[in-house]
Amino acid sequence: MLSLEALFCHVDDCCRWFEPQWKQQLLGEGVQQRQRSRSLCLSEIMTILIAFHQSAYRNFKWFYTQRVCRDWRDAFPGLVSYTRFVEWMPSTLIPLCAYLRHCFGNCTGISFIDSTSLKVCHNRRIHTHKVFKPLAARGKTSVDWFFGFKLHLVVNEQGALLNVILTPGNTDDRKPVPNLLQHLFGKVFGDRGYVSQKLAQQ
Repeated sequence: MLSLEALFCHVDDCCRWFEPQWKQQLLGEGVQQRQRSRSLCLSEIMTILIAFHQSAYRNFKWFYTQRVCRDWRDAFPGLVSYTRFVEWMPSTLIPLCAYLRHCFGNCTGISFIDSTSLKVCHNRRIHTHKVFKPLAARGKTSVDWFFGFKLHLVVNEQGALLNVILTPGNTDDRKPVPNLLQHLFGKVFGDRGYVSQKLAQQ
């Protein structure tokens, strides 16, 4: 795990390259919109979000108010209230995806593929869940049923991430394999859920 300073430098190097190109590609609505300056730059917002997922905290509000605002105020002098920070979070989705791609490793000819479930709610709350209702689906793992998504990952023998795809929970593990392995070479190893004659021929 990187230190806070090392993490920020790594994120900032990526943002310095990505952000100008991203803004050039954004489609406007034909009307000039005022771009309000923020007290936190994109790199700082992304660093805080990534640091949360690397921490042992399970609640972001508690992490932000108790950890960031109390202990990291010197590192982030432009900190804002929790409510304002949450308003800024959706704007980091595309840059975070670009940063994830930036962190991918190199294919060595030996790859491993697997998937894991991402539950969006407890099974008892499936019928009342609204946030991911049009996107998530009920699926099954070797352990139990769940409602949410499947995260499909490919790594090399050194543990470096090579590709990732997110699908609804009811998606067959074999379906995203061609896209996951599109730019890879060599041999790939997976469990029985990825075995099929069609995939073997491909």
